[in-house]
Amino acid sequence: MRTEHMVRQEANPPSDLRAWLTHLIGRGRLAIAREGVGLVDELAAVAKRLERDRAVLFPRPGGHEIPIVANLFTGRDWVADAIGVSEDQLLPRFLAAAREPLPTNEVASGPVQEVVHGNVDLLHQLPIPKHNERDSGPYITAGLLIARNPETGVQNVSIHRCQISGPNRIGVLLLPRHTFSYHRIAEKKGQALEIAIVIGAHPVLLLASQAIAALDEDEMAIAGALLGKPVDVVKCRTNSVRVPAHAEIVIEGRILPGVREPEGPFGEFPQYYGPRANREVIEVDAITHRAQPIFHTIVGGGYEHLILGGVPREATLLQHLRRSFPNVLDVRLTRGGTCRYHLAIKIDKTNDGEPKNVMMSAFGAHYDVKQVIVVDRDVDISSTDEIEWAVATRFQADLDLLVVAGALGSKLDPTSNDGISAKMGLDATAPIDAPELAFKRIRVKGEDQVDLAAALQADPNAAFARILAEVRS
Repeated sequence: MRTEHMVRQEANPPSDLRAWLTHLIGRGRLAIAREGVGLVDELAAVAKRLERDRAVLFPRPGGHEIPIVANLFTGRDWVADAIGVSEDQLLPRFLAAAREPLPTNEVASGPVQEVVHGNVDLLHQLPIPKHNERDSGPYITAGLLIARNPETGVQNVSIHRCQISGPNRIGVLLLPRHTFSYHRIAEKKGQALEIAIVIGAHPVLLLASQAIAALDEDEMAIAGALLGKPVDVVKCRTNSVRVPAHAEIVIEGRILPGVREPEGPFGEFPQYYGPRANREVIEVDAITHRAQPIFHTIVGGGYEHLILGGVPREATLLQHLRRSFPNVLDVRLTRGGTCRYHLAIKIDKTNDGEPKNVMMSAFGAHYDVKQVIVVDRDVDISSTDEIEWAVATRFQADLDLLVVAGALGSKLDPTSNDGISAKMGLDATAPIDAPELAFKRIRVKGEDQVDLAAALQADPNAAFARILAEVRS
């Protein structure tokens, strides 16, 4: 039975990308660039300057008729807005959606297929930017890559960097997750893997694509639960993949079996370049889009890139940890840790030694997690200052440090050996049997009740002048 708590939303979330942009401009959060900003470097530079503040829409980028939007998320509060909940309900809402996904609703047609290009020329038909200085060329960075399991037909949704390698050819980095598994299944049979790349989707679909879901769990069903209604999907024109009917653009194609071609370098989320190597290749069969579409891009390694990956991972990590440790209160992937590598965990500690068990569970939850800091319930894990304070005052390296050598980590971590990495855990919690005042945080009584408007003079300049006059007299 679906409970009211699971499905209730505090506001109606935007219905698609266009509604989200309308929402942003109504709140002063959307900047409009001058027409004709260059696709090579210039567009990314403008987006980067605004990444902590506003989304930005670029009309006629590089002279192209299709506008580009960047910076759909600049903070966790924007993510909560997109779902229609308050920020403190963000992770619980995501967890509820993962527990009770809503399967997609297939429809006969949708706006995303209003225009169909069978003769493909990617750089002519789409405004694809080059982002970071040493990127190997134009990249699709905000495309949802949808693939179907060749054996079960269940779809997977994920985001991969996609290098434009020719008029109808895309180099793609597949890390060892679900799309990679689907491609290996097809490749063993000598078959191509049918895929679609969706650009300009509802922001909730991008969030759901980053959930740490099990193999053959469709992330679009998680998106449906977040929206409170099933996602309408339509069958691609050239293959059997189902795509969101109200998206802006779809690239239909196949990941070729037995083919690897050079891809990279590309500026990645650790804010280093992923190296050039021979990687999988997509051959494009068709492009479909709305009559007047909008192209979404993400600047590699920027705030949008980090936040988009961070929040869904936090929710699924929290879910994983609570299965064994119900006293885990909250988690946070820190921005300084690239919203992937460094995890802070808040617990209501019941036993000494428990934080180390929590650390080991977190390392097993996702290979990207490289460092875990466990803190007590009195620490605000949204504040890196608070986390550092806990380490400074409740951690001793000879007692509270856990190091695991030779574990699988991120292949994009430049310190790893092709993904083989060390893990480090820090127990920054107070001992259970500590004297009451040894680790009790100081507090000024009444601080929370102070009414600053009543406590401070309205005109500080005039008040200061009076005080000086009195002192001089």
